[in-house]
Amino acid sequence: MNVTGTMMEKPASRSAKGWQALQLAARDIKLAHSVFALPFALLAAFLAKSAQEQWGSFAGKLLLVVGCMVTARTWAMLFNRIADRDIDARNPRTANRALSSGALSLKSAWLIALSSALVFVVFTAGFLLFWGNAWPLVLSVPVLGWIAFYSLSKRFTWACHLLLGGALAVSPPAAALAVNPAALHSAWPWLIAAMVLCWVAGFDIIYSLQDVAVDKRENLYSAPSRLGTGAALVFSRLLHLAAIILLFLFGKSLAAMGLLYWVAAAVAAMLLLAEHLLIITSGEKRLNMAFFTLNGIMSCLLGAAVIIDSLI
Repeated sequence: MNVTGTMMEKPASRSAKGWQALQLAARDIKLAHSVFALPFALLAAFLAKSAQEQWGSFAGKLLLVVGCMVTARTWAMLFNRIADRDIDARNPRTANRALSSGALSLKSAWLIALSSALVFVVFTAGFLLFWGNAWPLVLSVPVLGWIAFYSLSKRFTWACHLLLGGALAVSPPAAALAVNPAALHSAWPWLIAAMVLCWVAGFDIIYSLQDVAVDKRENLYSAPSRLGTGAALVFSRLLHLAAIILLFLFGKSLAAMGLLYWVAAAVAAMLLLAEHLLIITSGEKRLNMAFFTLNGIMSCLLGAAVIIDSLI
């Protein structure tokens, strides 16, 4: 720590390199949390597929969509760790993260982040090369900028939760655009994107409850630190109510959605209710279950239901 109280990066000799650095970065950005957005990209890809398209061609597009999702998320999460490294070092909950602890050097973090961004752009170019669809490549850099912007937004607005939701909400329309650009003329990609925005913003507010004291000290603009815990939780509940309504509208907009989807949507609504009941009854003690377990189940359930309904 220097005289200003800022955490200084540990010497490069103590930092991981090569394969070890990749392992540290992967562990730090929690690849398992890909379950939040990936199912919605996959369901959008299946819904966007035209009836005339061969399954071999679609499988190639699907592989590129997954590759784009993984590399884009890696870029965004590592950018977040880089931007927040000094703040994380002063937060007991995050002080042991690879970058803030010095286990991963800033140089290595930037190298992995920028490499992920470059591979993302290469993957988007695949849609142009193999299927003549230039849109993913044209929009690749703006998308990378948009999904990284959240990491800076919490320095000046409590709407940062909505911006995080907006970053993940890009996934369904982006996947639909990559598979079949004409799909964006329908309402469903925008309805599911709006649902993802409200859902993610709502649970991110809940997740930020554990850092209220740190956010106030660091002058960060999380909803709980700026609006108060009570008002922030009300806002989260309203967002999740909106998400449930949007799930209903999404299902109504698609003739292909049958009983399986509606059962999954009802279970998703109950999971969101359970999430808020857990916070009311147990507070932060059950936060990990409310954040990861329930939301992970919800996204996978909805993704599977929509994909199966679209195929039968």
